[in-house]
Formats: sequence, structure tokens, C-alpha cells
Amino acid sequence: MSNPSQAPTVDLKLYRRPMPFGWWLENGAYFRFIARELTCIFVGLFTVLTLELVQAVGRGPAPYAAFMARLEGSAYIAFSLLAFAAVLYHAVTWFNLVPTTVVVRLGGERVPDGLIAAAHFAAWAVASLVVAFIVLRG
Repeated sequence: MSNPSQAPTVDLKLYRRPMPFGWWLENGAYFRFIARELTCIFVGLFTVLTLELVQAVGRGPAPYAAFMARLEGSAYIAFSLLAFAAVLYHAVTWFNLVPTTVVVRLGGERVPDGLIAAAHFAAWAVASLVVAFIVLRG
């Protein structure tokens, strides 16, 4: 039996390829990927804002009025427009990516990628119309 404390030591040095900070700026596909991933920040912030709105509504008219007063101004409008653009970019890029993650077969043959993406866009449009109907009907 050998003694584990007498085992030879090996000095392993892992190779770490040097990566410049702006590596993702050198390739359009990498830039779009990182931009899509960064949009989740705005998705999260807008979600938190929506949850705060629901909480204010649940507390009554005075907290709701205070919350709405906090949202007045150009800073909130700018944030809303930026968040809307980020969520729109996130959704469009995700729906274009779905055919690579969801493989649908009908009759043993794969459904074309364009048809899968189009079905998702159509469902998004229907859901948007339903929400718009509910909100705009008063």
C-alpha cells in the first residue's frame, strides 16, 4: 500500500485564452447575442415596476395615487420607451430562435422553421389583441 501523502504532485496550469473585454463587438452574431441577453435587465426592471403597481393598487387609492405621481415625468417615459424596445427586441429574437430549440414533427417530417416561428408570432399577435381589447374597452 502506498501512502497518499507521498503521492507525486503535479503542477497543472490551465490554459486560459486571453479574451479582450470587447470580444463580442468584433462579430455581429456575438453582438446580437449579448444585446439580447442584456435586454433581460429591462425585462426584470419592468416586471418589478409592474409588481409595485399591483401592490399599490392592492393597498388602496392613496398609495396608488402616490405611485402614479412617482411615475410622472420624462425619466419614466424614457425608461418605458427603452424597456419597450428592449422587450420587443427580446421577444422578436426569441421567436426567431424557437425553431432551433423546438423541433416539431408531423407525419415523420420536420415542420419548417419559418412555420414554427410564424406560429409563435401569430400567437403573440392574438395575445396582444386580447390584452388590447381588455384594456381599451374601458
